[in-house]
Amino acid sequence: MGTEALARLADERVDHRFKGLPPDADGLTVAELAAQRRNLFTGGFTTPVLALSAERLEHNLALMETYATRHGLAFAPHGKTSMAPQLFHRQIERGAWGITLALPHQVRVARAFGVRRIFVANEILDPAALKWISAELDADPGFRFICYVDSVRGVELMDAALQGASRPLDVVVELGAGEGARTGVRTEAECAAVADAVARARTLRLVGVAGYEGEVPEADPERVHAWLRRLVALAADFDKAGRFRGLDEIVVSAGGSAWFDAVADVFAEIPALTSPVLKLLRSGAYVSHDDGHYREVTPFNRVPEEGALEPAFRLWAQVVSRPSAEQAFANAGKRDAAYDLDLPFPQVVHRDGAEHPATGVSVTGLSDQHTWLRTTAEADLEAGDWVGMGLSHPCTSFDKWPLIALAEADGTVVDYIRTFF
Repeated sequence: MGTEALARLADERVDHRFKGLPPDADGLTVAELAAQRRNLFTGGFTTPVLALSAERLEHNLALMETYATRHGLAFAPHGKTSMAPQLFHRQIERGAWGITLALPHQVRVARAFGVRRIFVANEILDPAALKWISAELDADPGFRFICYVDSVRGVELMDAALQGASRPLDVVVELGAGEGARTGVRTEAECAAVADAVARARTLRLVGVAGYEGEVPEADPERVHAWLRRLVALAADFDKAGRFRGLDEIVVSAGGSAWFDAVADVFAEIPALTSPVLKLLRSGAYVSHDDGHYREVTPFNRVPEEGALEPAFRLWAQVVSRPSAEQAFANAGKRDAAYDLDLPFPQVVHRDGAEHPATGVSVTGLSDQHTWLRTTAEADLEAGDWVGMGLSHPCTSFDKWPLIALAEADGTVVDYIRTFF
């Protein structure tokens, strides 16, 4: 199913739905356009256009595969970052256990492209979604699905919606990261009450514990490690109480993109339980990495001997107005560039087939369709130039581009990545 669905992506026709692509490519299939290996700068692409570096993507995929293997972690990267089935499959080919998602729609996309193992880092209470997931489980004995539970009421709603299911739904109790954090059970006593509710439900099966250390209030290494040790202790307490009796494996899961070094540290301390432990890491932003937030907080900055992720996105926009020596405007805006954490970062200027650093150029704001550029005396910038900008927060970069050019360092576009948001 997955291979056939991916092949159909290559057969999709290029047209007005996909911004930035060459107008004279209308009617070609994605595969036909990729086979032409057009150049990003001379092949008819229009600005703004987003490019994903082929070399840096491969580097990041390989680095996290090596990292997970080195630390004895199973890896289920968060697919909500990209919602790109081609990348899901590349991650799985590089050793990923499966894909982490957050919403029923995302699960439907992953299943349409043949993903066999899905971890949902969220509680699903929608009856229609639960019935559909149950039908998927009944129809495919090889499909593994796990999701959060974080309240007795939620367990009761799930159980009611799943009556008649032939396979139980696997769940993990989510331990909240602290008062004022996001979702999750706040105390160990409440976790036990939720686990008891799961035991009473005929349609659910408790398989472990999980959480998200990135929500620890005022996160620092000491606080994050302390919370992760609470998570591990919760798993051990549940196991001692017999809550995991009969399981082939016990799931303990955490891991965003800011503290996965702490996850590796603490998960290495997990004691022997009555069944083998699936130590499931869920970091997802590594695929493209970024030039802002994640570049600053990546654990590889704290442990440089592990390697380094590389920012893989570059947004190209054209200077369409140069009204003064201190100001310029490019034709990318809020609908094109991630801006929820940081504004884009001008890096290079492309003119007449040559590039030079974007010295003296900065972004001060984004309008709907314009990038506000401030320029100093050393800036070499003219109307018609293409400005290549780094982006922050990959989660809101992928969602703005339904078809993304995968480009090599010289600008040759070798493929196109389809996203589904």
